[in-house]
Amino acid sequence: MNKGELVERMAQASGISKTAADSALNAFMDAVTDALESGDKVVLVGFGTFSVSKRKARTGRNPQTGKPMKIPAKNVVKFKAGSKLAQAVA
Repeated sequence: MNKGELVERMAQASGISKTAADSALNAFMDAVTDALESGDKVVLVGFGTFSVSKRKARTGRNPQTGKPMKIPAKNVVKFKAGSKLAQAVA
């Protein structure tokens, strides 16, 4: 499912226009992004938790040459599924 299909489903399920559903989805994504940028978690009970984790710098290997290379530290986004979501897909 892509963003357009998600917007269409949201519009049908809630009885609103696609434009309003698109605005709502964009607002949700912006709110989650802003919260994660500021270091907060986003917890949606039953659905899941978005959080930021720090990945340490490490040494890897270039797959083409086999030579060691340094991989810098960075922040990564994690998502842990909530109980209702996990049961729905199990």
